[in-house]
Amino acid sequence: MDLQTAVEVIQAPLGEMLPRLSEAIAETIPHRAVAELSNCSFAPFKFRGESPGPSATIADLDALRPLVPVRGTWQGRAVMAGAEVPVVVLSSAVSEPNALLVLLRAEDTPVPEELLAPARALFDVVTAHMEGLRNEAVPATLAVSRAAAAARAMTISDLGDAYGTVLTALLDVLRDRTVDAAAARTRAVDLAVTALVDLRSRAELERALTEERADDAFQRLAESLRRVLRGRGVQLDLGTPGAEEGADRVLPTEVASTAGAVVRSAVHAMLDDQRGVRRVHIAWKVVATVLRATVRDDGPGTLSCGSLDTRRVPERLGPLGGKVEVDAVPGWGTTVTIEVPLGPPENPREDPLTVLGTRELEVLGHLARGRRNRDIAGDLHISESTVKFHVAKILEKLAVGSRGEAAALAHEWGAAR
Repeated sequence: MDLQTAVEVIQAPLGEMLPRLSEAIAETIPHRAVAELSNCSFAPFKFRGESPGPSATIADLDALRPLVPVRGTWQGRAVMAGAEVPVVVLSSAVSEPNALLVLLRAEDTPVPEELLAPARALFDVVTAHMEGLRNEAVPATLAVSRAAAAARAMTISDLGDAYGTVLTALLDVLRDRTVDAAAARTRAVDLAVTALVDLRSRAELERALTEERADDAFQRLAESLRRVLRGRGVQLDLGTPGAEEGADRVLPTEVASTAGAVVRSAVHAMLDDQRGVRRVHIAWKVVATVLRATVRDDGPGTLSCGSLDTRRVPERLGPLGGKVEVDAVPGWGTTVTIEVPLGPPENPREDPLTVLGTRELEVLGHLARGRRNRDIAGDLHISESTVKFHVAKILEKLAVGSRGEAAALAHEWGAAR
């Protein structure tokens, strides 16, 4: 595994990243399936594999966490979907909590450390890439993340209601004193209670991976800004959220990440595009179903909406149905107000570019800059006929009728370079 392998993995579309990672590692660590557990808001749990044999669940992977060093590996036999199988576990401390990659193997032969180390390093690179997408709220991931979170929440709710109803009814029957076989009744009650506890634990684990308290997210944002402002001699004032501001409210991770990324972008715009800023005040508050963040400076009051546009702020907020307002008063400073809905918009927009492959995205980037096929072929070191083929596939996949329409989508969704 080399740097080029890492580049090919992280350049893959989101849905193909885990299969690409599995394929790269399989050269040195053969396995029949792979599972990942991370704090990625797009999909905290992912599984890929074809077998006979068991798959894996979130609870299975979480049970392995105490066995693995924060940044290390572990190999042995573990229970996956009710069956004991040989596994290799890679842990990455790039994210918090640490991300886990579990390779489900067909044999128990130990893997030498010299083969584990490069696989772990590759997983670190992929985890760092995904952490960057999460923290910077890259638009390409947000619509998918919001749609996945909504579907996941609905599934959990439906399963919880269904299992809860069935098991509660079972308990009522088994507690009936008119039922014979006390020993059998006691055993059945124990099994039902265990099932309820397991269901609740899995739901709580899912929520822990996809939600964050408003106060915790704000403190994480504040710490990242202190490091930036300290070196520039700018004072940071915090309107730390309390109970009235919804400090204890739980936010979807994509909402917290988007709000944090947009606040950081607003602060950088205030400092880079104005002179004389010595103080920045930041606060946020959960109001009904909206997270509202405010960023206020003591600068000259000359900040424009264009400064936020160049930092892709509207682009980041768009998939989540958020909005931003800039109130600049010359001589008095600027206030930027950001609002992000806590729930999915009524008509969520999904990134249309996720259907494109890596090479198609490269060609689309050149199209967005108005390049001709001949120039694109020269830059990408491919034939002009190959470029024409890619352009035709791009128009077909994006369901557009012209290069101009494709270019417009590229600019809207951040693929223009």
